[in-house]
Amino acid sequence: MNEISASIALIVVLFALLGGGVWVGLTLAGVAWFGMEFFSGRAAGDAMAMTIWGSSSSWTLTALPLFIWMGEILYRTNLSENLFRGLAPWVNRLPGRLLHTNVLGCAIFASVCGSSAATCVTVGRMNLPELRRRGYPDAQIIGSLGGPATLGLLIPPSIILIVYGVAAETSIAKLFIAGVIPGLLLALLFSGWIAGWALLHPDRVPESAGGLSFAEKLRESRQLIPVVLLVLGVVASIYSGVATATESAAIGVIGAFLLSAWQKTLNWKSFRDSLLGATRLYCMIALILAGAAFMTLSMGYIGLPRQLAEFVGGLNLSPGMLIVALTLFYIVLGCFLDGISTIVLTMGVVLPIIQAAGIDPIWFGIFLVVTVETAQITPPVGFNLFVLQSMTGKEITYLARVCAPYFGLMALLLVAMWYFPGLATWLPGHM
Repeated sequence: MNEISASIALIVVLFALLGGGVWVGLTLAGVAWFGMEFFSGRAAGDAMAMTIWGSSSSWTLTALPLFIWMGEILYRTNLSENLFRGLAPWVNRLPGRLLHTNVLGCAIFASVCGSSAATCVTVGRMNLPELRRRGYPDAQIIGSLGGPATLGLLIPPSIILIVYGVAAETSIAKLFIAGVIPGLLLALLFSGWIAGWALLHPDRVPESAGGLSFAEKLRESRQLIPVVLLVLGVVASIYSGVATATESAAIGVIGAFLLSAWQKTLNWKSFRDSLLGATRLYCMIALILAGAAFMTLSMGYIGLPRQLAEFVGGLNLSPGMLIVALTLFYIVLGCFLDGISTIVLTMGVVLPIIQAAGIDPIWFGIFLVVTVETAQITPPVGFNLFVLQSMTGKEITYLARVCAPYFGLMALLLVAMWYFPGLATWLPGHM
């Protein structure tokens, strides 16, 4: 009974603070303090200090600000200006033609910055006016941007995979490796949908502007080659075992500075803006992680994870039914919170449940990130929908409708991952 009353009290405090506009990180810490102070015999003050310091000084977490900084540096190069021009010649003969630049552009920039919103803004800033000028339907332009922009959460180096790895105490390098096949498969599904739509509606696809020779295509794409090589170098250094995730992040920052200098965009202003931008974003994430670590400790003293795990175990749910229940839970929760907050808010309770069910935490991490991706284009609080609304001026309901096919494709990937878990576990098991 004590656990039930504690659960109700904590939920009331949580939603009261969130509804009052308190920052997510401070809300988590406040709920944790309330729980320890009123429902456990442990003093909350010293526990909060030790937990927050321990979570903030983690060496593994060092990779996070470095990858964010790398993305901020490259964001201030000419990458966004060169994306469309470099990709367009390679997709001109595919069904759907230049709509595929949204998918490829998002996949490339996702591997640079690891942020869904930043991917949507950067690719959309260049591609939206270009595709509209060439006569592509608005619904297809916006849908093929909003859906693929979620690749920023999955394709390594992914910020949210680092957050999950820290929260679940799981190898970040293995999570990065595990995200490769699902990320590429999702990009192929997106391009396949565009191609299928184009074959069914050939009259709505503008005519090709003419083909280029292979040498001319390379010439158009030459500005993208250094960025692609940088990303491949960072990822390869992790997969080959030459560097840890933190060391590869440092390599990425150095490479981004060299690329910025080569493109003549490196100056004091760009350096300062990239550093401040990375610092602001990391501080926000670090505060959320610190609050989540304290709340995990608090719930452990109260006994909520153990009680919930025993309750779920008493329901005798099969692993499949448990995954279905968690998927629906995260999709609904993702309608009201961003992906990082969703994961750190629930990991202290959900992790013991999936461990008790014998589910691989690496597989579950990828499955969870894909699930969170779907919430990025789900109203009322799909982050990508807000980004698209600011760029297009369209209604949220319209944006949700044109992005709906991509939601369906991500749901299809979730089903495929359940029946073929090797999609996420094969690569980590062979490297």
